[in-house]
This record gives sequence, C-alpha cells and structure tokens, in this order.
Amino acid sequence: MSEYIISLDQGTTSSRAIIFNSNAEIISKAQVSFRQIYPKPGWVEHDPSDILKSQLNALNDAFKKSGAAARDIAGIGITNQRETTVVWNKNTGNPVYNAIVWQCRRTAPDCAELEKQGIGDRLREKTGLLIDAYFSGTKIKWILDNVPEARKQAEKGDLLFGTIDTWLIWNLTGGKAHVTDYSNAARTMIFDINKLQWDEELCRLLDIPMQMLPEPVPNSMVYGYLDGKKCGLPDLDGIPICGSAGDQQAALFGQACFNPGDAKNTYGTGCFTLMNIGNKPVLSSNNLITTLAWSLGGEPVYALEGSVFNAGSTIQWIRDELGIISSSHECDELAEQVSDSGGVYIVPAFTGLGAPYWDMYARGTITGLTRGSNKYHIARAVLDSIAYQVTDLINAMSADSVYPLSELRVDGGASVSNIMMQFQANLLGIPVNRPAQIETTALGAAYLAGLSAGLWKNTDQIARLRRADQVFNAEGSFGERTRLLGNWHRAVERASGWIEP
Repeated sequence: MSEYIISLDQGTTSSRAIIFNSNAEIISKAQVSFRQIYPKPGWVEHDPSDILKSQLNALNDAFKKSGAAARDIAGIGITNQRETTVVWNKNTGNPVYNAIVWQCRRTAPDCAELEKQGIGDRLREKTGLLIDAYFSGTKIKWILDNVPEARKQAEKGDLLFGTIDTWLIWNLTGGKAHVTDYSNAARTMIFDINKLQWDEELCRLLDIPMQMLPEPVPNSMVYGYLDGKKCGLPDLDGIPICGSAGDQQAALFGQACFNPGDAKNTYGTGCFTLMNIGNKPVLSSNNLITTLAWSLGGEPVYALEGSVFNAGSTIQWIRDELGIISSSHECDELAEQVSDSGGVYIVPAFTGLGAPYWDMYARGTITGLTRGSNKYHIARAVLDSIAYQVTDLINAMSADSVYPLSELRVDGGASVSNIMMQFQANLLGIPVNRPAQIETTALGAAYLAGLSAGLWKNTDQIARLRRADQVFNAEGSFGERTRLLGNWHRAVERASGWIEP
C-alpha cells in the first residue's frame, strides 16, 4: 500500500516540496527560490514559468532524496500563495503576462472606482471580502485591459485565468484540469462563498468573461493525474493530484482546527489569524474578512481571517536598520534579560495598520521611553508588539463569533520564541499551543490529499496525529492584562494619522 504523500508548497519567494509519511513525519524536502520582479514602485510580479520550473525541480529533488518508489506515493497535495493571478493561452500554454502577485498595489485605482460605485456592502455579502487590490479580481481586469489583444482573446475563449493552484494543476495534468479549490476561489473577489460559484454580477462589473474562469472544486478530491512526460518527471507519471488549499487555510487544516472556535496564528513576516466558524459564513462587525476554509464531502467550512502587516519584519527592523541585534534569535536573548519592557511600547505600523484597524495612514512609533530605557527593553517591546497585535485580532474574532476560544494554535518562524509565546498566552488568558510538526501549511495540503487517497480515514484520525511541542499556559491576573492592553491601545492612538490622506 502507498504510504507517502507529496506536498507542494508554492510560496511567494520559493517553491518547496515535502514528502510526509502516514504518521505526518517528514521523509524528505527540497526548496527552490525564484526571481522577484518589481517593474514600478508598488508593483510586484513573478514569471509563471519560473514558478512552475522551481516547483517541478523541488518535487524532483525531494522525490530523489526520499529513496521512495513511485508506487509508494499515494497522491500529491498543493498549497500556494493566495490571490496571485495568472492568465494564459489555453492553446499554447504560455502566459500572456507575468503573474501579478498578491502584494501588488497597481489596481488600487480600480478598487477606488468600485468603492465610488457603492457596491462594497453587496460585494462583502457575496464574497466575505473588502474591496482591495490584494484580491485577484482587479488583477484579472488589469491584464485584460492592458495586454494587447488579451481581452479579444479572452472573449473568444482562448485565455484561461487561475490563481497559483490552478496554474500548477493545469500544468501538472498536461492541460487536462482547469480547476481551483474553493479556498482559493474565495480570494478572488468574484466568488460567491454562499452559493460556491462564480458571481455573474461581479464578473460583469469587472468585465471578466466567465469562460476564462476555472471550475470551483472541493479541497479533497482527484483533480487529475500527473503527466510525467510533459512535466519531465517520468518516474512519477500517473500519481493523482488530489488535494489543494490556499496557504493560510492549509495551515488551519494542518493545525487540526476542525471544530468551530478553533483558531491558529502564523507568525511570519506578518501574522495571519484564522478561526474556524463552522458551516455558515458570518460577516464580521470588527473589520475582519470571511473566507472559505475548506470543503470536504460537500460540506463547506468557513473562517474569519485577520492579518497583521508587521510581525517578524519588526525583528528584522531592529536587526537591519537599528543594528541592535545581529540575528533574530538575539532578540529573544536580549528580551530575556528584563522582566518586562519597562513601559516601552512599539507600534510597528511601518506600512500602516492591518486588521482590525485598517489604518493605511498610521506610522510606527515608540512610546514610554525614559532615561533608563535600553536595548533590552526595546527588544522586549518588539516581541510584545507582535503579541499585542495578535491579541487585537483574536479579541475581534471572539466578538464576531459565537464560539468560545479555548486555546490558540501557533506556527511560523517567530513562534519559536518562548518568551513571546508566554506573553501571548498571558495577554489572551488562554493556552498557546505550539506543535511539534511546524510545517503546518505543507502538512495541511498533505492531509487533504491523503484523505482523498485513503491514507487517512477522517479528520478524527488526523487530529490524533497532532503533537504539541509546548503549551504555554496563561499567567497573571485579568487586571494586569487589562492594564497592559489599555496602554497598548493608547500607543496605537498615537501611531494613528501620522500621514495625511
């Protein structure tokens, strides 16, 4: 019986492949970086061919390292950078333009125009999203409006659109499967998360021909089979591609957050917090977005999502710009030298504030400095600032959700900081649970594929595989938490409105 699953983790700066066994243990992995393209200030692009090539090379390297035979591989799961947009010619397979990356802000004027039309509330009711250049819809429109002959070709039915999951699956199957999983479709701004289908009205508003859209499909099913000859991987020919989810939804699944009220936070450059809210979408009253988490067996699961713009990047800032530390780990070492931040608060609004504030005009501030403030207090305040921002997100989610939060599951590079995880638990007043297997995004895609391939029977079996590396239990009183958060919110007020709109 096949006992391994290959997970393809296609990220913003690199493509990775990880092979897991049935105990969710890593057998082998490989990573290949690719080129970043910045044509103009605020514009970010990737060459879709670079993405595909890097992913195939990572897959080949991981398979060779594993020592496994093709018969040992039960299936392939995919997780990906979300919202990044590719349009290609279905006859030649060639992209008509570079991929427009989720970070790209070129379509902000299009979003402003949509706002002027007064469709924000209607769009939010259908998609769960805010109007923003972050999402795919206006990116598709930009390509059709700005690439010569693109709109004419699209209207003839010659062009296809896809987010990165779609682009990979189409190529891996030799052009046989043009699909997108529900979690990625939900990030396009043209997908109705209530009806699980593309929305004609929104496509019409953005002037997007619906024939170029992929078929929306559940997150765990056979989409097609690897065309080993076309992909240059003859040894892996015929392996089913049978699981897919956007990276943050995959991490939620990989953390086994299967019950309403379960939540995870990924501590990376920024932070992404998602909470399972069950089988019915709930629109946020606290500036969060509602998204599809996954669908298994025809049953959709929804999530509330919020993002922090600057988390790990704040640690990088005191390393690269201030020179206070020489490595990220040194931030912990300095912070551990003091019992608290000494009243120093850092609001890292370098690029504005994300959820739940959504203040693009805020800028970073340091408050509470005294003559006795030193580098140890600064380091501690940096770690504290990340925990404060996540606490704001979690409190907003708790206000929106009827489900109580009993613990926060954590992952991502900065989650290795014990001192920050303890402070996070103290602020939330609930345990913070860090898993032994930190590759939760890739693992989530592996689980989705493995359920389809029969490697795992159900989510109960998957939940039993999760092991905690460490659980940080809350310390301190409610009064102390209230005092600290009150000071933090006063610091946020001082960061707000530094730049005039």
